[in-house]
Amino acid sequence: MPSFKPTKSNQINRLCVIQSLLKSCSKGLLTEAVKSLDDLATKGLRLDTRSLAFLLQECARFRSIREGRWVHVHMSYTGRKRPGTFLENQLIRMYSECGDCVGARKVFDKMSVRNLYSWNNMISGYAKLRMMKPARSLFDRMDEKDVVSWNTMVIGYAQNGNFHEALKLFRDLRLSNIGLNEFSFSGVLTVCTKTNDSRLTRQVHCQVFGFGFSSNVVLCSSIIDCYSKCGEMDDAWKVFDEMPQRDILAWTTIVSGYAKCGDMKSAQVLFDEMPEKNPVSWTSLIAGYTRHGFSHNALELFRSMITHGVKPNQFTFSSVLCACAAIASIKNGKQIHAFLLRMRFTPNTIVVSSLVDMYSKSGNLELGNRVFKLSSETHRDVILWNTMISAMAQHGHGKAAIELFSNMVQSKVKPDRITFVIILNACSHSGLVQEGRHFFNMTMGKHGVVPDREHYACLIDLLGRSGHFDEMLNELKKMPFDPDARIWKALLGVCRMHGNLELGREAAERFIEMEPRSSVGYVLLAGIYAVSERWECVRKVRKIMNERGVRKEHGVSWLENENKIHSFTVSDKTHVSRDEIESVLEVLATQMEDDNDDDDES
Repeated sequence: MPSFKPTKSNQINRLCVIQSLLKSCSKGLLTEAVKSLDDLATKGLRLDTRSLAFLLQECARFRSIREGRWVHVHMSYTGRKRPGTFLENQLIRMYSECGDCVGARKVFDKMSVRNLYSWNNMISGYAKLRMMKPARSLFDRMDEKDVVSWNTMVIGYAQNGNFHEALKLFRDLRLSNIGLNEFSFSGVLTVCTKTNDSRLTRQVHCQVFGFGFSSNVVLCSSIIDCYSKCGEMDDAWKVFDEMPQRDILAWTTIVSGYAKCGDMKSAQVLFDEMPEKNPVSWTSLIAGYTRHGFSHNALELFRSMITHGVKPNQFTFSSVLCACAAIASIKNGKQIHAFLLRMRFTPNTIVVSSLVDMYSKSGNLELGNRVFKLSSETHRDVILWNTMISAMAQHGHGKAAIELFSNMVQSKVKPDRITFVIILNACSHSGLVQEGRHFFNMTMGKHGVVPDREHYACLIDLLGRSGHFDEMLNELKKMPFDPDARIWKALLGVCRMHGNLELGREAAERFIEMEPRSSVGYVLLAGIYAVSERWECVRKVRKIMNERGVRKEHGVSWLENENKIHSFTVSDKTHVSRDEIESVLEVLATQMEDDNDDDDES
C-alpha cells in the first residue's frame, strides 16, 4: 500500500489536485473528477474528509452509482477502511440515493459507531425505495427517535399506499413528547390527497392551525390542493384568501384546483391576477381547458404562453397535443411538433405518446406510426405501446394491433390491464372473435393480469357484436362479481345492435339505475324501441328524460379557417359563419350524391 505521510510537498500537490477536482465537479464533469483520484493514489496522496464528503454528495445528487463506488474503493485503498461516522453516513446516503440499498446496508452494518443521523439516513433510504418492511424493522430497533425518524416513516407509508399505518404513526407521534414540525404534516396530507377524504383534510387543517403552522406557505398550499382534490373549492378558496403571504406555488395550486374542477372562468380570472407565472401555472390552465373540452381555448393559451417567452415543459406539450387530438386539428398538431424539433426539446414517453395519439386521431395513422418507429427503445414503455396499439385499433386494423402486441412482448415490455382492454376492443371492432377469446382466456393470465369488470365489458361487446348470445350470457353468469355500469352499457349496446328488446330493456333499467344522470341509457333504450317500431315507448323514454332533466349531449364539430378554430353543433343558428358553412355542406352533399350515382351506374 502506498505511503500517505503529510509532507509539505504532498500538501501542495494535494491542494492542486483538490482544486482541479472541484473545478471538474463545478463543470459537471463528475466522472473526470473521480478518475483523478487514481492520480492521487499513485502520488501517495489522499483527499481530506471534507473533499471526500463533497464528492459523495455530488455522486448522490447525480445518482452516479459507478462513480460513488469508485470513491468508496478509493477510500479503502488509501487507508480509510474505517472512514469514521461522518463519511460512513455520506456513503449510506450516496448508496440510498442511487437505489443501492444493499450497499447502504453493508456500510450501516459495519459501522462501529452509529449516531441518530445514521439510523435516519438508512430508514430514509429504505422508505425512498418503497421498502417499508426493513425500514420499520430498523425504526422499531431505534433506542432514540427524533421528529425526523417519525416523519420519514409516516411519509414512507403514505407514499406507498399504506394509509392506515401512516395515520396510526402520525397519531403516535402527536401523543409523544417529541413535538411536531412543518414536515410532520407532509405524510398525512399525502393521505388526504390520495384518498380524497374531505373530513380527514378538515381535521388535519385544524391541527395545522392548532400547532401554529397556519402561516406556512407550503403547508397552506398543500391544504388547498387537498381541498381541491376533494372537490371542496369553497374551503380551498377560504384557505387561499386568508393566507397572509402567497407565493407562486399557492397561486398555481388554487388555479389548478379550479381548472381540475371544471370552473374555468374562476381559474382564468385568478390566472390573470397572478403577480408572477411559471411554466407550471400556464400548464395547469392549459390542461384544465383540454380536460373539460375547451380545446380551442387551450391552443389559444399555448400561443399566448409562447408569445410571453415562457418555455413549455413536458406536461405542457402533452396537454396541448391532447387538445389537438380532441378536435382532430392536424395543422396545429404539426406546428407544435415542429416547434418541439426547433427547440431541440427531448420529449419523454408521455409527449411521444401524445404525438402518436394526435396524428392517429387527426386521421394520419401513417405519421403516428412513423413517430412511434423513430422513438428510441428507452421511450417505448407500456404507455407508448398501448397508445400505438390503440391507434391501430381505432382505425380498424385489428390484426395489426395484435401484431404490435406480439412485438411489445418480444421487446420485454410487460402488458398491463389497459393493454388488454385495448386489444379486446380491437378484436371486437374488427370481428376477430376467436383471437379475442384467446386473449381473454389465455393471454391475460399468462401475463399476470386478472380480468376485471372493464375486461368483461369488452368480452360482452366482442361476443354480442358477433351474435354469440348464448356464450355472452354464459360469461355474464360466470363473472366473479356483479355487473357494473360499464357491463350493462356494453350489453345495452349489443341489444340495440341486434334489436333484442327484452334483454335490452333489463340492461337499460340497470344502467339507468346506476347512472341516472347519463343520457346514454335512455338514448340506447329509445333506439331499441325504434328498431322494433315501438314509437309510443320511444316517446315515453324521451318524456322520462325531460322529467328528470337529462339531456343528450350534442355532438360538436370543429372547422379550422385562417388559423382560427370554430365550433358548432347540429341546428346551430348562432354561428357568425352559418351561411357559409351551410353552403359548403350543400356542395359536399351534392358531391356525395353524384359519387353514389356514379357507383350505381358502374
